[in-house]
Amino acid sequence: MSITAADVKKLREQTGAGMMDCKKALGETSGDFEKAVDFLRKKGLAAVAKKQSRVAAEGIVGTYVHSGRIGVMCEINCETDFVAKNEDFKQFVKDICMHIAASDPKFIRSDDMDEGFKNREAEIYTAQLIEQGKPEKMIPKIVQGKLAKLSREVCLLEQPFVKDPDQTIEQLLNELTLKIGEKISIRRFVKYNLGEGIEKREDDLATEVAKMTKS
Repeated sequence: MSITAADVKKLREQTGAGMMDCKKALGETSGDFEKAVDFLRKKGLAAVAKKQSRVAAEGIVGTYVHSGRIGVMCEINCETDFVAKNEDFKQFVKDICMHIAASDPKFIRSDDMDEGFKNREAEIYTAQLIEQGKPEKMIPKIVQGKLAKLSREVCLLEQPFVKDPDQTIEQLLNELTLKIGEKISIRRFVKYNLGEGIEKREDDLATEVAKMTKS
């Protein structure tokens, strides 16, 4: 199958890859457009993985405050101060802080989920399944499935991006890594909810009125 300039242009527009990479991808896949897209995606992921061994100590500590009631602080790293000043990088930091405020992740990645947290959740799932009368032999497999689903809900990199649910935070990060050409990593974050952890006072209206009357 002959590969035309229009084919290369179309693939470049869809993937954002360079002209030569697109031409090579089409050549490697005998002009099959869908396979060429997959080829470039795999190559991109390999490039991202290669960059992960680099040291990223520059970056930004970003913040986001919503209505004065929710606050997020997040450290996102890159390799150079030059990239830290890049508008795409700064926008990424803003988006991640806003996403954390909206989606409330507990961990950055699944490897960060501590055993205590997973064990507690597994115990709850097991008790629920027993209560539902599920066969004993099936319970461990069902629990593992529920834990995998939980990971997608509470781990930042696995969550769907709040502004574009069709892609995960990890995919968003990988795209920026390829675009900028440096290692980008989300190192840590903290989220504050106004009044969290404070035992709020519950006034008895009748008692308060009585006190006012007596005084």
